[in-house]
Amino acid sequence: MPQRHDDEVLVRRSRLAAPQFSDRLGVFAARRFAKGEMVLRWKLKAITQEEYERLPSDERSQFTHKRGGTIYLYPDPERHVNMSDDPNVSPDFEAGGDVALRDIEPGDELTIPAAAAEEGGPAD
Repeated sequence: MPQRHDDEVLVRRSRLAAPQFSDRLGVFAARRFAKGEMVLRWKLKAITQEEYERLPSDERSQFTHKRGGTIYLYPDPERHVNMSDDPNVSPDFEAGGDVALRDIEPGDELTIPAAAAEEGGPAD
């Protein structure tokens, strides 16, 4: 069953042939977004090294990133934005969210550039 977030996006089974996450979920637009609009504001949680080590291994490898020396855990829905060679959103680290690269229609799956890796990638 899809999970709606802030009436802006919802999480459900990805339509991509090879979603990057083991749970095969993706994030979909629940409304229209214009090019340049903030689509998904991140609500990242800074965690300690000890909290990180207590996470299941798949959560550590898929849903954490290290940036500026801080480990962040990605919650729903931002943890389920898959990568694509034809992305429709791009991470804006200064603004703290994903911004539309072009107009996005309701039902479109949100994807970021495959080369959008953060500093250090997964916190491992």
